[in-house]
Order: sequence, then C-alpha cells, then structure tokens
Amino acid sequence: MPETVRTAEIAAAADFASDTDLLVQTADAVRAAGSVLRERFGDVVRYETREELMRALAANDDAALEVLRPALTRLRPDARFVEDELAGGALPSGEWWVVDPAEGNVNHLHALPEWAVTATLVRENRPVLTAVHLPLTGETYTALAGAGAHLDGHPLRVSRTTDLGLGLVATSQARPDESEEVVRRIGSSITAMLSGALVVRTSVPATLHLLNVAAGRIDAFWQFAGARADLLPGALLVTEAGGRLSDARGLPWTPQSESFLAAAPGVHAEAVATLSR
Repeated sequence: MPETVRTAEIAAAADFASDTDLLVQTADAVRAAGSVLRERFGDVVRYETREELMRALAANDDAALEVLRPALTRLRPDARFVEDELAGGALPSGEWWVVDPAEGNVNHLHALPEWAVTATLVRENRPVLTAVHLPLTGETYTALAGAGAHLDGHPLRVSRTTDLGLGLVATSQARPDESEEVVRRIGSSITAMLSGALVVRTSVPATLHLLNVAAGRIDAFWQFAGARADLLPGALLVTEAGGRLSDARGLPWTPQSESFLAAAPGVHAEAVATLSR
C-alpha cells in the first residue's frame, strides 16, 4: 500500500474516532441543558399578549443556552454558532453548531410533552453528528455520519412499509406569520395525504416526527419551508437509519430547498407522487 494512501486512511480513522467521542460529549451537553428545561416545565401559563409569550419563549432558550453554549464551545472552540434558530439556507464554510435549545418551545410553555434539546455539528454544510434529548422521557437520539442512528445506544431503522395506503405520515405547521402561499401548500398537501395515506398526523415540532421516521414508527414526514435547526437533526437521523430524503418533488434536498420529505424507501416515491397532485 502506498505510504500516502496509508497516511490518509490513518488520518480518516483518527477523525472518525474523534467524532465518535465528540458525539458522546455532545449528547452529555444536550442532556444537561434538558435537565434545566425539565425543572422549568410545569403548569400552563396563559399570556395576555404575544410579546409576553415571546419573552417566555426567549427565557426558555436562554436558560438552556447557558448550559449548552459553553459546553459545545469547549468541545469545538473554533466552531461558530448559528444564532437564528429559524434561519434556513446554506452556511459559510467551516464548522457550525446548529442548536435548538428548546425545540417545541411553545409545547413546553403549554405543558405539552413534545419538546426536546438538539445540537448538530455541521462541517462544510454537511451534518456530521447530532444529538437530540427528550427530557421528559430521558431518551437521547444520536447519529454520526457513516455510523448509523441510535436511541440510547440501540440501532434505529426506518419502516419496511411499501404501501403508502398502510402508512402513518406526518407534517409540521410552518412558522407563525408564514406566507399565504406556503399556508395554502400545507393545506393542499394534507388533503392529498388524507386520501393517500392511512393516517395523517399534524403537530409541532418537526424534529420529533423525524425521530419517529428514523425509528420506523412513522413512514414519512414532509414540510414546506422550515429552518435548519428544525430539519438537520432529523435529516441525519433518518438517512443514517436507512431512510430517503428529498424535496417534495423528489429532487435532492439541501437546506436551501423550499420543501422537505423524509420517508422509508418503500413509500418515498408514492409520497412524492401524492404531494405532487
């Protein structure tokens, strides 16, 4: 074997081992941040104005970030943070932490259990690793590019369903104040899926639906628009669990895409056809 090839293989193996260790520590960080949010979880609080609600959402984010940001910075001092969790599109070159300190924040404030803490390392616009922690169940979902997706160390695989008519599918509401065009697309897609699939689930946040796709509990998830922090964790989990990603037309998905579809391979083509009606 040429020395240059051997050197490259040794370096690649070292990088993989480093990322494996990094994922373990990233999972520890999201669990620590999740414990802070769990302590803040409780009774429903009614807010009189949207401004009050937004301040409460920000307070949850800040409480989790006080733990999450320094922990992740220690792990990768040169990696930058995506400051706007609602942003989409491509990132500049280099390493970035894409985090959602309270994914499903509005559920948390309404005493609903569907919320999580996520952290995804993106390297040259490719998600390398992700950790998603559900504080109320204690579950931690992880994925490392090329090494599979896991729930608390147990491998995840997407479903083997091959008939969309027997499938459970899900979508997530677009962001508040979304454009009328996107709202109409959401409505028409739900109508199409109600005819094409067995059951349609609609709720937020997107990440929790994608966890279920990766675990084989749901057969497909789609969304129009969407932010990096919503989709990147689940995108890596689904692909590492054997699922397929595309936009709603079946074209390759990127963070710049205007739609997103994650599905078990056996129903992906049928899901694309249904969404294209």
